[in-house]
Amino acid sequence: MADSQASGNRPRRGARGRRTAALIALVLGLAGFVISATGMATQLLPRRFSATQEQQIENWEIAGRWQQLTAGQIFPASVGYELSAEVLQDATPLNLNALRVAIAPESGCGNAVTSAAAAAVLRRDGCQVVLRATYVDATWSYVMTVGVAVLPSHAAAVKAYQSLSQARLTTADKAAAGQSGAGRLTAGILVVRYHGAAAAMYDYSRQISASVPAGPYLVMYAAGYADSRPRVPVTSDHYSYAEMNSLAEGVAQSVEDTLAAAPARPHCPGTPGC
Repeated sequence: MADSQASGNRPRRGARGRRTAALIALVLGLAGFVISATGMATQLLPRRFSATQEQQIENWEIAGRWQQLTAGQIFPASVGYELSAEVLQDATPLNLNALRVAIAPESGCGNAVTSAAAAAVLRRDGCQVVLRATYVDATWSYVMTVGVAVLPSHAAAVKAYQSLSQARLTTADKAAAGQSGAGRLTAGILVVRYHGAAAAMYDYSRQISASVPAGPYLVMYAAGYADSRPRVPVTSDHYSYAEMNSLAEGVAQSVEDTLAAAPARPHCPGTPGC
């Protein structure tokens, strides 16, 4: 009798299996819940970008600025620049303003530079369009044209810059100016004319010319006299050369800062792709 009762007190094998299965199901259910909750939290939390993705987003933002900004934002009505104290032979520099007098319609890359060779360089490197504007100093003594060639990448802009700096690309400019090999100008932007007496005095053959890559843009400029002063090479007039360069570089820097400045670090929400 005792053995029979003892045997009856032992759990049946089937009941034990059901409890084990229930325990396993509970564990699996909890694991699934944790995974599901983690996935939901990941969906709700702000998206994070890798360093490569951040760079791609920043490049994309910079590359689109020429289309997102108005012409007046890229080429403001007035741009400040500085004439150094050394040039003035004074203790302090002089702050001046360049005044915008013309904005050209968007140009094809072959129609906005000084030679066919320069146009071929831009086309080779994927130039899409060229934007241009003309500025004068406050006394209307100097005039300059600044241009922006829109390229597909910074590497393309650097490549175009290096090619435009080569002497062989200045042949057309040299011939137009009636110059020998000495003093030839760097190939670059074709000037934007405007109406008025000062425009008639702009002697393209005596301009200074330069370019600089800024992000996927190649910023180019050309400058010269805008008044009736004696027709002498600008390099023989130290003050004029310094102010002309200050004017041109100041305007070009303004355009660079507007188009190629580093954007805010990509974050969610707010950045496209979040």
